[in-house]
Amino acid sequence: MDSKEVLEKSKALQKATAAQEFPETIIRILNELKVGIKADEDLLRSTKIGVVVNKSKQHQNPQVARLASEIVKKWRDDVQKAKGGSPSSGKKSPNGTVSPVPSSASSNGKTKSSVPPAERDWKMDKVVIAKTNQATRDGCIGLIYNGLCHMSTAAPSDILQKATAIESAGFDKLGPESNAGYSSRMRTLYMNLKNKSNPKLRERVLSGEIPPERFIVMTNDELKSAERKLEDEKLMKENLKDAQMPSVERSISSSLECSNPKCKGLKTVAYTQAQTRSADEPMTTFCECTKCGKRWKFS
Repeated sequence: MDSKEVLEKSKALQKATAAQEFPETIIRILNELKVGIKADEDLLRSTKIGVVVNKSKQHQNPQVARLASEIVKKWRDDVQKAKGGSPSSGKKSPNGTVSPVPSSASSNGKTKSSVPPAERDWKMDKVVIAKTNQATRDGCIGLIYNGLCHMSTAAPSDILQKATAIESAGFDKLGPESNAGYSSRMRTLYMNLKNKSNPKLRERVLSGEIPPERFIVMTNDELKSAERKLEDEKLMKENLKDAQMPSVERSISSSLECSNPKCKGLKTVAYTQAQTRSADEPMTTFCECTKCGKRWKFS
């Protein structure tokens, strides 16, 4: 398509969206744009078609929103490749979206945060989280940034790059941003990142050991620290052992009276006996009133 044809399709898409036409009509126009446009920066800037398609990502029909997201991502990647960079190289593209901020090959020259690690967040680090022109998505970038920077000494630019990439992966998987599953997943990841007992998770995400696409789909068990997994496994074994242990039978005494002065129940006291001291000492009797729940013991 030349610029004139692209502008015509842009008007048709805007008109169909404004008139709330059937999703099939919008999908047809989007598919024509996807197939017909060979994205380059000049075409996208002059026609602003990227901005128009980007708005379709908020459409209430999930198929429309998903297709619009695919097109925007494809155009963004095509423009970056044309410039000789990688699809995730990170400058603002003319289609109205922003890919992750690029990181330099060396840590030299990167500005470190002067904020104490325990007090860091995106506001204190003075970073710009407005990367998508959508309030919900930008807020999620800030949320993930806050989780990654907690107790970290990494440069703000590195953390912002990673937070943006994670949000982008989450949006591609669970978007549009109006989807409750998208917002819920972002909050869950934030809480796991900021968990004081699991600092290695933040380190693994920031180092790239866990890539954004993998991080987005990790289960609750996979997000847990190794120590927490061992504790849960130990607790499970103990519970299983307790469940398999035969319960101690208790007898109801016909002579013992409940020691609770407000109860003093008779024939309501269940008891067991155990040798808790040396063999020549009398056994210890453990009592529980089945009426009021009072417990006591005597020898």
